[in-house]
Amino acid sequence: MIELYLDTADVEEVKRFDSCLPLKGVTTNPSILAKSKQGLNETLKGMSEAFSTTPRFHAQVVSTDVQGMVEEARQLNEMPYDMVVKVPATEVGLAAIKLMKKEGIQVLATAIYSAQQGFLAALCGADYLAPYVNRIDAMNGNGVEVVADLQLLLDQNQLPAKILAASFKNTQQAMEVMKLGIEAITLPVDVAAQMFAHPAVQPAVDQFDQDWKGAFGDKLSFES
Repeated sequence: MIELYLDTADVEEVKRFDSCLPLKGVTTNPSILAKSKQGLNETLKGMSEAFSTTPRFHAQVVSTDVQGMVEEARQLNEMPYDMVVKVPATEVGLAAIKLMKKEGIQVLATAIYSAQQGFLAALCGADYLAPYVNRIDAMNGNGVEVVADLQLLLDQNQLPAKILAASFKNTQQAMEVMKLGIEAITLPVDVAAQMFAHPAVQPAVDQFDQDWKGAFGDKLSFES
C-alpha cells in the first residue's frame, strides 16, 4: 500500500488529517520549519503526540559539506522517533548518502529534478527519492514524466528505493504520479484536502439528509 505523508509543520493539520486518513507520517524541510518559526525538536514532539499510531518523520540536514551532513544525520538518527534523513541529491549529497548508508541510516534523496539524478541517488543507496513534480512543471518540464522515467529505471534495475513524490499544486498531478505505481507520496495540506473534496459531494449529502428527515423525521437509521 502506498505510504501517504503530509508535507507540513502544522501540528493541528496533522491531527485533522490523521483522524480521517491513513497517514504514514510527515515530511518537513528547512523552508517549512523556517516559515513555522518552530524548531525541529518542538515540531516532532508535537506531531508525535498528534498521531494515533507511530509516525515516520522525514527531516533534512542543513549542513553543506559531506562530513557535516553525515554527523548531522547521525544526530537525527538518534532522535526518539522513526526517522528518515533527507539529503539533497547533489554531488556532495550523494557522497554523504553513501557514507550514511554504511551506518544503516535511513535516507531520502531530495530536490530531485531529473530521472538520472534520482537514479544515481538510488544507486548510492537512498531508501526514498523525492522528485519535485510541480517545480519541474514550473520550469517547463514534465514532472509526471520524470517520475515515470525514474520508476522505470528502478524497476529495470531492481532497486529497492521508493519514490516519494513531492511538490504538488493540485490533485491531478498527485493522481497522475500515483497511477505510475509509486510507493510513497507527500501532499501539502491544501492538496490533501482537495483529494476528498468535490463540489457535488455536499449537495448529495444534503439531499440524503433532506429526504430522510422528510420520511422519518429525527429517527436514526436503525430506528426506522
